[in-house]
Amino acid sequence: MIENLETLLSLSRTGTMLEASTDLRISQSAVSKRISALERYYDRKLIQKKGRRVELTQHGQKLVDKIAPILSELRDLFIEDAPAGRGTLSIGVSDAILSSWGPSVFYRVKQLMPEVEFVFHTFRTPVVLDRVRSGEFMVGVCTGSERLDTDLQSEILMQEDMVIIPSGLEKIDATLPHGIKVISIEDYSGAWRSFKDVVARLNIQREVALESFFSVAQMSIAGFGHGLVPIGVAKTLKVPEDRLINLGGEGLTRPVRFVARKSTYSIPIVANFYQFLMQEVPSRDFAFSAGTS
Repeated sequence: MIENLETLLSLSRTGTMLEASTDLRISQSAVSKRISALERYYDRKLIQKKGRRVELTQHGQKLVDKIAPILSELRDLFIEDAPAGRGTLSIGVSDAILSSWGPSVFYRVKQLMPEVEFVFHTFRTPVVLDRVRSGEFMVGVCTGSERLDTDLQSEILMQEDMVIIPSGLEKIDATLPHGIKVISIEDYSGAWRSFKDVVARLNIQREVALESFFSVAQMSIAGFGHGLVPIGVAKTLKVPEDRLINLGGEGLTRPVRFVARKSTYSIPIVANFYQFLMQEVPSRDFAFSAGTS
């Protein structure tokens, strides 16, 4: 029964059978069978199709609203009983982190927690926060300065410098040109919301917005315009340092955060992960500037 309820919760978040099956690591037919079993048990229609998407019926939404906090408490109960040095840690990570400096840092942390299985899930920051809040992920490592609910606790791991990659990697004056036009991340990004006021103060004008910093960097390298990206992205793509304009000294950084629910923050497996992460993140791999909370 719990698996069926978890499936309904996943459908409520993802909106499609395909995404729910990916989320739960089961087949689409298994998703469909679990929902059908729930509908037979409650003798109510719980979902309805809207084109390619799936929406909850009124009865389905009422059920989700009631079971979500209960399932979250059950997850907490099992986590609390887990030994400090063992178990499985479900980690939600912003895609920009996991595709740049994240793997090397997480690998070093894993060496310090050899008997803990790390399970990574990569999403945009708002999704990571939602799934930490629901209890699906134990912890989140994400960017931006999102306003958090009272049930979540967040600590800034570091402030990552933002840099400008010159168009076509042409060498330009290190002094920030007044009114420089750039390609950068879209408004939906937590990172953009965290530093957009600084961008305005520096009179940087975003003329093209893309969905990922890696896309921004690749377009800049190809010559489509100057790109505003985190330094970790530029370093991962091996952009020569003498071509970058580092804006960290101007206060243009993106915060990288550790997030967990307050009810699980002090649980040994979570607390250990946070401490080891704090120990490894300030490495000089990408010339980060250390952050404060």
